[in-house]
Amino acid sequence: MSLLLDTHVFLWWIGAPARLSHEVRAAIADPGTLVHVSAASAWEISIKRALGRIDLRDEEFSYGMRESGFAELTVTAEHGLAAGALLLHHRDPFDRMLVAQATSEGMRLVTRDRAIAAYGVETLWV
Repeated sequence: MSLLLDTHVFLWWIGAPARLSHEVRAAIADPGTLVHVSAASAWEISIKRALGRIDLRDEEFSYGMRESGFAELTVTAEHGLAAGALLLHHRDPFDRMLVAQATSEGMRLVTRDRAIAAYGVETLWV
């Protein structure tokens, strides 16, 4: 199984894992699961840090990725085109990118954001 973590799920995994359901923690920790974090999440975190909404340094992001064994999912032109073609069920461009990436790459998106359900992407709910 391949998972793509929504930005808040990654942040909770490294800083507040009790906020995640037992099912989600088990799926992420399963050695047979390939877990990805999108480059779009790094961008989102950087923007929110600049706005004073998140206090997570670049080193903490990188350390959390490395120590958790997560793979980085780069943003490709295909992902950009797919995200741009999505209906505006969700106004957040980062979330639309994650939907496009999960759909394009055949991954389950791990999220608590119920607005994402409108896209029909395979999801693991927090």
